[in-house]
Amino acid sequence: MPEGLAPGARRHHVIVFYDGNCGLCHHLVSFLVPRDRDGARFKFAPQQGATFAALISRQQRDALPDSVVLLMPDGTLLVRWKAACETLRQLGGVWRVPAALMALVPHPLRDWFYDAVARRRRRWFAAPIDTCPLMPPHLHDRFLP
Repeated sequence: MPEGLAPGARRHHVIVFYDGNCGLCHHLVSFLVPRDRDGARFKFAPQQGATFAALISRQQRDALPDSVVLLMPDGTLLVRWKAACETLRQLGGVWRVPAALMALVPHPLRDWFYDAVARRRRRWFAAPIDTCPLMPPHLHDRFLP
């Protein structure tokens, strides 16, 4: 389990750590929230926040690529293409089909493509005007500090 997670603590959801200053990451969160209708699959936290610092050790954070990071319930960290595939797989239903197709892309090609988009994301997607947009009260429990 990652450093900072209380011994014996159990989570049944995936935590999606996103760059709070990235427009593409905000689009991802905006895509996932309504598709996880009951909020049972995902919790969200910015990589600049207290939850990320508490659950992911400094050594782990320093080694992470420029990527959305998934913290799985078993403590596994997923990044890049694997994180994208797993996010779709977690949504279930028809989203498992693109996840399965994405998994067929050869490993070196998929991470090269992911990294190419990550390098250009700030040019292609405007940074959010407000890193903490106002959220309806019923969604507050899905977002961690």
